[in-house]
Amino acid sequence: MADHFISVDEEQVKKEKARARELRNSQWWKRKRSSGTCYYCGGKFKADELTMDHLIPIVRGGRSIAGNVVPACKECNTKKKYLLPTEWEEYLASLKKEE
Repeated sequence: MADHFISVDEEQVKKEKARARELRNSQWWKRKRSSGTCYYCGGKFKADELTMDHLIPIVRGGRSIAGNVVPACKECNTKKKYLLPTEWEEYLASLKKEE
């Protein structure tokens, strides 16, 4: 997988993390995670077991806006780390090849 990191300064990261905390308290987010479905694996979970994942991670230039965050189970969120959506797809494809 290619590493295409955008240089994001620490102040910008702090700002986006603060926005994410605000977004987590919004009714929009509460409705979004109430489906109980992980965006990545499609698994069903209790709403409080889902985490907020940035499709484009903050450290790679992503923002804390509704179009860039999805509910994810902790396992998928941990595995995805700082991957971009295309890199995540490549990762999943490599797992299937191993099977």
